[in-house]
Amino acid sequence: MDGIIFDVDGTLWDSTDIVAYSWNKIITENTGINPHITGDGLKSLFGKTMDELTSALLPSLSKEERTRIGYLCFDHENAFLASHPGTLYPGVREVFESLSQETDLFIVSNCQSGYIEVLLQTCNLEKYIKDHLCFGETQAAKNETIRLLMKRNHLEEVVYVGDTQGDFDACQKAGVPFVLAEYGFGDVPDAQMRIQTMEELPDLLHKKGFLKSL
Repeated sequence: MDGIIFDVDGTLWDSTDIVAYSWNKIITENTGINPHITGDGLKSLFGKTMDELTSALLPSLSKEERTRIGYLCFDHENAFLASHPGTLYPGVREVFESLSQETDLFIVSNCQSGYIEVLLQTCNLEKYIKDHLCFGETQAAKNETIRLLMKRNHLEEVVYVGDTQGDFDACQKAGVPFVLAEYGFGDVPDAQMRIQTMEELPDLLHKKGFLKSL
């Protein structure tokens, strides 16, 4: 195996409550809307692309205005998370440290540019991740973003770890095996490989033969 690609939200950390606070602030200050965005509400939306997210949260605005307000929200979100980071799931740092000694680690997300960097910096994970790519950079569907990251890193055999049906569908289209993080935000009935905690990932990958047995 050439590497493991991870999703972010619902897989590595939970930033929904902080993002909800940030978005409510920016929308209130820049529109006539009185938003009631909650962390729980965002859990059903995280994993969507940036334009899909703004369409769901700001349906009454024109496409142009949604885009404008959306970018204000995304920029403020990145800055706010830098000082108020999300909650890293148990075992992520330890598993990254262990797995990075066996294979390369990557991240692909449908988030905005700068979001992955905030995660890596605030959670002290930068040294474990070889490369990352997001919708904000590619403006492409997740399956295409996965393939773009694979192409520029000369990857042929990878596994993707995510938590939503959208992640699973993207992997199906990209021809990449999928591991469901059951502790995350979504449910994927057809997922054949599952982990209930991040700590279970190394054993699963060894058992399935993706990594050589220790």
